[in-house]
Amino acid sequence: MNETFNLTAVPQINSVLEKYSPKLLINNPITKENVLSSVVEGLTSCQAFRFVVAFVTESGLAMLKSHLIDLKRKGIAGKLLTSTYLFFNNPKVFRELLKIDNLEVRLTDLEGFHSKGYIFDYNDDFFLIIGSANLTAQALKINYEWNVSLTVNANTKFILEVNDQFEEIWNRSESLTETWIKNYEILYVQHTAKQIMKEELTKVEPIDLPNQSAGNSITPNKMQNYALAGIQEVRDAGHQRALIVSATGTGKTYLSAFDVKNFNPKRMLFIAHREQILLKAKSDFEGLVSGSPDEYGLLSGTGKHIGAKYLFATVQTISKPEVLSQFDPRDFDYILIDEVHKAGAASYRRVIDYFAPEFMMGMTATPERTDDFNIYELFNYNVAYEIRLQEALEEDMLCPFHYFGVTDLELNGETIDDTTILSKLVTEERVSHLIEKIEYYGYSGQKVKGLIFCSRKDEAIELSVKMNGRGYETVALTGEDSIEQRELQVQKLEHGDLDYIITVDIFNEGIDIPTVNQVVMLRQTQSSIVFIQQLGRGLRKHKAKEFVTIIDFIGNYKNNYLIPIALSGDRSLNKDNIRRKMKDTSYINGLSSINFEEVAKEQIYKSINNTNLTELKKLKEAYQELKNRIGRMPFLIDFIQHNLIDPGVITDTHKSYHHFLLRIREDVPSLTNYEAQVMEMISKEILNGKRRHEIVLLDLLINQGVVSHDRYVTKLMELNCPTDERTISSIRRIMDLSFFVASDREKYGNVPICTLDEDNYYRLNETMKHSLATNHFFKKLFRDVVDSAAEKSRMYDPKLPLTVYQKYTRKDFCRLLGWENDEKGTIFGYAIKNDMCPIFVTYHKKESVASSTNYGDEFLSPTTLKWFTRSKRTLRSEEVRKIVEANENDLHIQIFVKKDDDEGGSDFYYLGKAKPDPSSVQQTTMSDDGSPVVCMNLILEHAVDPKLYRYIITDYKN
Repeated sequence: MNETFNLTAVPQINSVLEKYSPKLLINNPITKENVLSSVVEGLTSCQAFRFVVAFVTESGLAMLKSHLIDLKRKGIAGKLLTSTYLFFNNPKVFRELLKIDNLEVRLTDLEGFHSKGYIFDYNDDFFLIIGSANLTAQALKINYEWNVSLTVNANTKFILEVNDQFEEIWNRSESLTETWIKNYEILYVQHTAKQIMKEELTKVEPIDLPNQSAGNSITPNKMQNYALAGIQEVRDAGHQRALIVSATGTGKTYLSAFDVKNFNPKRMLFIAHREQILLKAKSDFEGLVSGSPDEYGLLSGTGKHIGAKYLFATVQTISKPEVLSQFDPRDFDYILIDEVHKAGAASYRRVIDYFAPEFMMGMTATPERTDDFNIYELFNYNVAYEIRLQEALEEDMLCPFHYFGVTDLELNGETIDDTTILSKLVTEERVSHLIEKIEYYGYSGQKVKGLIFCSRKDEAIELSVKMNGRGYETVALTGEDSIEQRELQVQKLEHGDLDYIITVDIFNEGIDIPTVNQVVMLRQTQSSIVFIQQLGRGLRKHKAKEFVTIIDFIGNYKNNYLIPIALSGDRSLNKDNIRRKMKDTSYINGLSSINFEEVAKEQIYKSINNTNLTELKKLKEAYQELKNRIGRMPFLIDFIQHNLIDPGVITDTHKSYHHFLLRIREDVPSLTNYEAQVMEMISKEILNGKRRHEIVLLDLLINQGVVSHDRYVTKLMELNCPTDERTISSIRRIMDLSFFVASDREKYGNVPICTLDEDNYYRLNETMKHSLATNHFFKKLFRDVVDSAAEKSRMYDPKLPLTVYQKYTRKDFCRLLGWENDEKGTIFGYAIKNDMCPIFVTYHKKESVASSTNYGDEFLSPTTLKWFTRSKRTLRSEEVRKIVEANENDLHIQIFVKKDDDEGGSDFYYLGKAKPDPSSVQQTTMSDDGSPVVCMNLILEHAVDPKLYRYIITDYKN
């Protein structure tokens, strides 16, 4: 029989109050909060849902489609009540709504229908969002909206009134059908025609001003102005070469034209690898740069205007020795090279080495190359300006996109993977699966204009045949097709004569099809560079589309971990960072969204878990990339400043950065044995930045050699760091190594780095002082770790020993909470010491875990963790009573959880303080041997962040 404590559940009161307290929801770009995330969380957790919204747009609906299809798999359905108020909703969005099988839609004719509400059924409770947000992308992510979110019990008067009101309107509303849409379409077209006529009648004709042309009216946008200033700054510093790194679609050609106009060269040469690019650039320049049409010429297979002032040349033509020799090396005072990442080719180098212009500018979206050619060196490491995908979206320079990571087909219970043969890639089943997804996720505009990227040529050709047999107009293009054939098919796509061009890699770059409104990735991701190139094919703005749909078929591919890296731009190689980008996509700016179907998400997590991101080869490649960029040996702080490898990734697998440099055979000065030990100590214990106190002390000691205790404490107070005796004592024990276990002290040199003397001064040991004074490389490495730690410490709240949702090890807890020694070896699941009880939970245990230790810990809600003590514990056990009576004993229970052991390492998410619910305490037995164990509900001080909560509780293995 189970025994229970008969005590009042006082700790639950605050939790209940928090759960049922209303919250204000707004879109806040600074904190990355938006209404969309709350709607998505409501869908993720509900048993049923109802939306009451006046306005729906295709873009707003797109943000929810993957979540709705996940609900369909679970057998969960919903209702949407909307209207034709003001003819805001276009007929196409109603057809998109019809595609969603688990969503019943009705139309009310209620006059002035302007409601905005989202209702989620949690069985015992209802979660509601009511306010000003319609189901539009702007309302869910951008507009300044006021909405209230609240959770109410199913029996409250308020929700009963809401339900009654919904049912009343629902029952007298008309069901959405194709017939209804056709009738509405007639009225919609008539209304639109009237609006256009009204606008035409009230339009005021602009007054023609003398000398005002279309070209002269074009001015640089904000980002182009920044870039132009950066280029001029390079020139003012006396440099003759500059590199522009600009995401696809951000106006590199216009930017170059503006700069040429500012420079006003006697002659200019524009080099590209395709004539189509030159023709477009030539047209843009003619509209922006002064001069008569006769001054513009082409040098290619079709043009030989060698004497033109503004010459646009293909590299294939101008690099020919017989053509190059017709020019004087100083003929051009300004040279522009487009897609300059190709400049490692012999043809480009021949041209670059031949000419001697006053200024040369290179432009690329992807300077990181895999061919060992250093673009940065070619331009003397002068990056005049750089704008990547995230920034370009934030500045509204690109077309918004909705990315959908969808599940690839399962064949005989196995998902498509790296080894799947062609016959299985183009089965009728997979073609049907492809069509189902591209139809469901749709596109913006009146007609699909899509690109499909396949993994191989024969797959592209066969897929085109099968899609044509299903009623689509498609063509397969491969590297074997001529440039003329490719351009012909591109024109057909743009004019609406084709639905899709199916290809392998030939359209990754150098192609401009602004009307593309759907990009389909039907192949594994081999590199983040290629991924962004292919995604970028649809990012150019065009009046015929509001957004571009990206559909990525995610199979069981080993390189799936590259997808969140590419989308987020996070190249830290830190697995936890990558996982965070999967569960929280708020890093994507503007009206764009990133969405993964649950099964596809499982494949990516599996890839992250199974990939060794810290293998020497990957670290060396990242190191070389940064070295190429800055033109010298990088230090750890350089990786942070350039958003590359997380320094902790290097030092997790190497004793120190110096040790890593030796492993990759970098020629660096040597360190003494003791210097190497000190570097290992500060790399392993201080670099993570989880506490600022050690960083501040070492910084003062490097600068001053000796520092008074009072000066140290004053500096800590200036930084809002605690200065209580327990914390300060802990710092001293770290610095004199007495905190560490014997094996660690041995590794770290067994000599205190610094001590507090009888005069209350902190002093470095003599060996350290001597090394810092005489070994400049050691001092540089030491300073580098301290500076890097200071940067990493920005992630943590300086006022608190632990920051909620950051990750900590058992050893971190001992250090940060001021325990005298590292007692990680005795904590295991939990430990009670002084006034503290840290509890560490691995949420999803491995099947190999012995049943005697396989406790049933589980979240009952975001605020309640059902937790088990060690086995062979009863209600009368002293440690159990201490925990149960934590409120009376002022015992501080701290909760740490990690998803599973596949996350790697010994880090756990810190979820904050908790208190036991005495009424839930009961003694039960272990399933294997019947030994006693006590379980109880621990009530968290604050509810777990919804995204993290969902990530932790979802078992992607089952």
